[in-house]
Amino acid sequence: MSRLILDEPGKEILFMGNEAIARGALEAGVRVAAAYPGNPSSEIIGNLAQVAEKMGIYVEWSVNEKVAAEVAAAAAVSNMNALVAMKQNGLNVACDFLLNLNLTGIRGGLVVIVADDPSGISSSNEQDSRSFAKLADIPLLEPSGFQEAKEMVRHAFELSRMTGNFVMIRSVTRISHARGNVILGKLPTDFPSPHFDTSRPLCPLPTSVTHPALHKRLQTAEEILGDSEFNEYWGSEIPETLIITCGSGWFFSKEAVDILGLRPRVGVLKVGTTWPLPRAFLINHLQKTKKVILFEEVDPVLENNVTELYAQHNLDLPRIEFVGKNSGVVPSTGELSPDLVLGVLGKVTGVVPKIDENYANLAKDAIENYAPQRAMAFCAGCPHRASLWAIKQALALDGRDGVLFGDIGCYALGIFPTGFSQLKTVHAMGSGAGMACGFGSLRQFGINQPSLAVCGDSTFFHAVIPVLVNAVHQNSKFLLVVLDNNATAMTGFQPHPGSPIDAMGNATNPIVIEDLCVSLGLETRVMDPFDLKGTISTVCEMIKDQTKPKALVLRRECALVSGRKGTLKYQVRIDPQKCIGEECGCDRLCTRVFKCPGLIWDRSAKKARIDDVICTGCGVCADICPSHAIVKEGV
Repeated sequence: MSRLILDEPGKEILFMGNEAIARGALEAGVRVAAAYPGNPSSEIIGNLAQVAEKMGIYVEWSVNEKVAAEVAAAAAVSNMNALVAMKQNGLNVACDFLLNLNLTGIRGGLVVIVADDPSGISSSNEQDSRSFAKLADIPLLEPSGFQEAKEMVRHAFELSRMTGNFVMIRSVTRISHARGNVILGKLPTDFPSPHFDTSRPLCPLPTSVTHPALHKRLQTAEEILGDSEFNEYWGSEIPETLIITCGSGWFFSKEAVDILGLRPRVGVLKVGTTWPLPRAFLINHLQKTKKVILFEEVDPVLENNVTELYAQHNLDLPRIEFVGKNSGVVPSTGELSPDLVLGVLGKVTGVVPKIDENYANLAKDAIENYAPQRAMAFCAGCPHRASLWAIKQALALDGRDGVLFGDIGCYALGIFPTGFSQLKTVHAMGSGAGMACGFGSLRQFGINQPSLAVCGDSTFFHAVIPVLVNAVHQNSKFLLVVLDNNATAMTGFQPHPGSPIDAMGNATNPIVIEDLCVSLGLETRVMDPFDLKGTISTVCEMIKDQTKPKALVLRRECALVSGRKGTLKYQVRIDPQKCIGEECGCDRLCTRVFKCPGLIWDRSAKKARIDDVICTGCGVCADICPSHAIVKEGV
């Protein structure tokens, strides 16, 4: 049985942060959960899906974040508890609906989990989603650890029901993807009866009524959260310097204070209820200090709100120096780290941290000599590498400087050398197709460059279908290339509408991408990208005469999925007689340009070599070697 549904209150379990969030939802009696996969939030729904049948809940991977929010909201307006999860980029997709839902309110409980990604570890940006709570006039909670993450989710459902509005929880990568001990609570057995009260329609109009009502619900939340246990103080009673922090900054700050021996001089105040602010709690501690340092990830959201509060009450407070992102002392971007907090605190207090020079030198030596430098690259045997190689060759043969627009997915790496730098733009989900559609409408201005876009199969359903409808209606001249690897590969192989199963493992009717394209009237073809010659020829043919929108589906299973099946298509080897290394006119095409990790440049032999541990046996490299020195043999 999954640890997630152990009904043993008091038992301590090691959970990933996203597991703790999922457990908190179960303890709160969640009945419906939905999301579109996006790291660092993906494991929340993934874990709930695995226990859905046993817990009697409904879980789905929705086609995008807006639909996920709407699915969850349908349950929440029917007196049920529901959860929707997303990464920070997904909030932008969902916010059109959420900024109307806040005005109508809900009748059950709805918690919106947004997992931010400071430093953009697995994201195209490091957007700070917390400003959304202030914009939407909704409560915002920020966990600082794993136990608190579980407790906050459970409490957020209670708060949602008490205020009649949804509650937002902001996690970050170091909370969602790290692990810590969590004490289990009781799983509920009684649930409110689901029912939609048709006598009370939900409509944000007139705003002259719903907007003031929204403010009243936020005021109720502020009163409830005023003495919340999620706001905590640690350290000197009368601190010379007060640290105000939230999220991961809480543990970093306490650790830095202890390392520098500053506990008699410094206090640390953690704000767990970030919006609305715990005003009385903050003012009480601001009265006791003359210097404040603010640590948070990413933007100065807490800093701006605290200084705004200070400005409103400055006549009753001492003169305070605020140090943070706005003063330039704390970096204005990126995630926090223990070293960063230690350095800033030492600089502000004048206490220099003691460094063990021997240990520092050992660590430096280990990094320089034992940690190999690795560039971001496609996996060995990734079909995206073959697809982009084929597009590169086709554009070169065409000779009109064609433009390939891209977007978010594994294939976004195509903007780097691993994808031969073929992508010329990377923005939001589906924006490559949208921009190609726009570029394909510029012929009247004299542009003759072919317009192409790539998108993944999951992205196709998420955001590209409206672009195709627009392209057909506007008769935009561009080629959409769907890189169909049969999975939402970048986030953990979650199913999408083209998959034969849903999130809970139930069989479903997959939607066939090429059938949908044909139904819209697009000239559509399907190719295997490992057939390099055929794919190059097809791309050349489809962009030669761009008189209407077209679609090309390049279908090949993700190499990681194939690898799990343990079957090799080819045994690949180097013919040492034919590989003459740098003496060949190819200038090491296979290891210098094609760069599959399964290919190694043997410095001693001065020849290419196959890494049998990594090679997936796709055999594509044999087709790009001009000397036929790479040999593929059927297994």
